[in-house]
Amino acid sequence: MARPAHNGSVVLSECDDQAVAEPIGAVMESARQRWLDHLVIERGLATNTLAAYQRDTTRYLRFLAHRGVHEPSGVDPSAVNDFLASLTLGDTIHPAVAKTSAARAVVAVRALHSFWAGEGLTVSDPASAIAPPSPTRRLPSTLSTADVEAILSAAAVGDTGAALRDRALLEVLYGCGARVSEAIGLDVDDIDLDPEEASVRLLGKGSKVRIVPIGSYAVESSRAYTVRARPQFVKAGKGTPALFVNQRGGRLSRQSAFTIIRSAAERAGIDKVISPHTLRHSFATHLLEGGADIRVVQELLGHASVTTTQIYTHVSTEHLREVYAGAHPRGK
Repeated sequence: MARPAHNGSVVLSECDDQAVAEPIGAVMESARQRWLDHLVIERGLATNTLAAYQRDTTRYLRFLAHRGVHEPSGVDPSAVNDFLASLTLGDTIHPAVAKTSAARAVVAVRALHSFWAGEGLTVSDPASAIAPPSPTRRLPSTLSTADVEAILSAAAVGDTGAALRDRALLEVLYGCGARVSEAIGLDVDDIDLDPEEASVRLLGKGSKVRIVPIGSYAVESSRAYTVRARPQFVKAGKGTPALFVNQRGGRLSRQSAFTIIRSAAERAGIDKVISPHTLRHSFATHLLEGGADIRVVQELLGHASVTTTQIYTHVSTEHLREVYAGAHPRGK
């Protein structure tokens, strides 16, 4: 979590519990803090991204300290390469990490060194030629439209305030492909329930805002929740602009959102691991299967690059094969 320090810089809470690791020296910590402040003030990176970058660079700077490197100018390419090897193989202090985590750590280290070189803290950039490991590309887990319908129906068991909220939350998640952080971050003023202008204003990664349309099911369930349930929930708290709130009147948490969808999936008899992101994946896949242009899906998902969205074309291709095999006389 980002918080202001006494000197006006931005500090992130420490998340590394490796108590036996080499401590980071004052010179390195000061140099890293300049970079973190830059990311917050100049780049406007999201808090979760900043926290991940801090965890990654904490491991990196402790790795350097263990090698006797205590200032930016003492780092050479071999040290960066050895750090990459320690990520994928592990070392005496840290276990090996997945390729995706190693790739993210290398991105953080490259950004750190690029900043130091640009600020004149080092003469050259020892990480400029270091490429992150290629992560294993896995297809996202998706649901059929029938499974989605079953989950949405199971979320609205009874007419309680919690049931109305849960149905509205899941309809919004699936109706606009929102990330769970974007959905629980919604305020009442961020959703337009006018049938002609129905949309939500989502605050995505890097504090980028996008307006995404929502359909009649999300509109109707959200209206039912905001009129019949949310006012009672809010009374129990101190007042909040949050759209989705818990029964104590506070903003709904990520963990609660996970519990809501998993409980609905269990009631629906869906025997697979489900998360809010599964609805996001299903949203994208169902759009592509329905003939939506990939650029449109990219905008709806808030992806910076269409390359990220292209993974869903692989899932859609599987659907096309099924249709082909069933429809073409020689397709089997």
